[in-house]
Parts: sequence; C-alpha cells; structure tokens
Amino acid sequence: MEEQRPALEAKGIRIAVITYDPRPALAHFAARRKISYALLADPESRVIRAFGILNETVKPDSPGFGVPYPGTFMVDPKGVVKSKYFEDDYRERHAAGSIVLREFNTPLGKGTVAKSPHLTVTTSATNATVFMGRRITLVADIELPKKMHVYAPGVNGYKPIEWLMNADKAAGAEPVRFPASRTRHLKAIGEKVPVYENRFRLTRDLSVGVGPEAREAAKRGVLEVEGTLRFQACDDKQCYLPESIPVKWTFQAQAPDSERVPAGMRGKVK
Repeated sequence: MEEQRPALEAKGIRIAVITYDPRPALAHFAARRKISYALLADPESRVIRAFGILNETVKPDSPGFGVPYPGTFMVDPKGVVKSKYFEDDYRERHAAGSIVLREFNTPLGKGTVAKSPHLTVTTSATNATVFMGRRITLVADIELPKKMHVYAPGVNGYKPIEWLMNADKAAGAEPVRFPASRTRHLKAIGEKVPVYENRFRLTRDLSVGVGPEAREAAKRGVLEVEGTLRFQACDDKQCYLPESIPVKWTFQAQAPDSERVPAGMRGKVK
C-alpha cells in the first residue's frame, strides 16, 4: 500500500487502514515497515462488526478472531461508499495498484513491447513486487494499424482475440476483462460483427497463491508468468492468417511479513 500511496494521493485519495490490532502493535508495525498512512486500531472489532465485515469463519477461541474480511472501501468526500473490493479468504487481498487501475484506468508507464506484422502489444502490471495472497492486475495494451481490426468475443464464424495463460501453481489468472467493442459492417458479405480497432486494453487479475509453489517463488525472489495472445487481424480487403504473440511478466516475489510484534503489544478480542 505504501508503494501506491503517491499515486493515490495524486488523485486526491487518502488511505486509512482499520484493523483489530491495538495501537502499540500498529505503531510498531508502521515504524518497522516505514508506513506513513493512517493505521486505525479497532481492538474490540466494534467498527468491523458495525460494517458487517467480521470474519466469522475464524473460531471465537482463536487468536485471530476479530479479523475482518479483507477488503477496501472507496469513499467519496461526502462519506458515500462508491465501490468495494472484498475477498472471502483473509489471506487474499486486492493490491492497491489493481484498485487504482480499475477506478481510474491509470496509465502504467513503460511496459514490454511485442510485435507481429499486424499488431503491437505492450504488457505491464499494476505491481512490480508481488506478495503471497495478493491479487494484482496484468495489462495488455494493444495497438492496431489504421484500417485494421481484430474480432471481439461473441463473434460468430470468425476467430475472436484470446489471451491464454500457461498453467502455474504459484499464481492463478482470473478471467479477462474485455472493453466494449465496436460493431463493424462488412459490406462485401452483408454482415455486422463486433471488432476492436486502433487502441484498446485487456486486463486480468493474477492471484498469487499461499501454497508451496508460491512459497518457493518467494524464496527465489522471482515469479514469472507466461501466456499467449491469439488473434486474426483483418483490414478492409482481406483477413490474414491467425497469429500468436507470447506474453510474459516477471515480478519480484516476497513472502508476507510474518514478524510478530513484542508480546506486550498484542491484543485479543474478548
């Protein structure tokens, strides 16, 4: 979150984190991790319960009882919740960079460029570093030459663009989010088809696991994920043979911070 703080503040957004940990534990954690945004203590989980996000899958006699479901509220200046990002498992979290991308479609800066004769794809991601149990977003920015198009999902009789990911036990790819397509009239054959032209963006979330494969990636310090972009490009006169472009992302991988605060600073919900 601290990594994304400048980008959020540039949008006029301020960060506040609420947790069931007591104030001394939060102060210790903030100093150790050099956190400058607000950490709010709710040691009896009263606010957590008021928001209806107490994780009741945690047993009441467990030291972890009182923890909320992991999530993020986006709140406007009037205090109205505009959007929510939540997961069922407390070990899984939406990374702040992924939320920023969804909320603002923020450009991600320099990425890795790959080209075919009829298409250029620039791959990037919302985070350079990934943690076990975090969900980030992969991005494929695609550019086509003038008068060129590719088919969108839902087309009949033609090959739509696809983004396939190789199987990876350390991280799983969620479904692709496609933008709205444009309907193109193919006058020569009297058909109307959904297409993409010019520039468009595909995104999909990547959920980093917490199992042995993810732990091994964190131990190595590197996580690599690979896939393939498949498409058939057409211009005003002809359709070309289907093509494939390999895509790849390389991240620094880290395990979650497991260091505990001193025993005297810990708290527990009663």
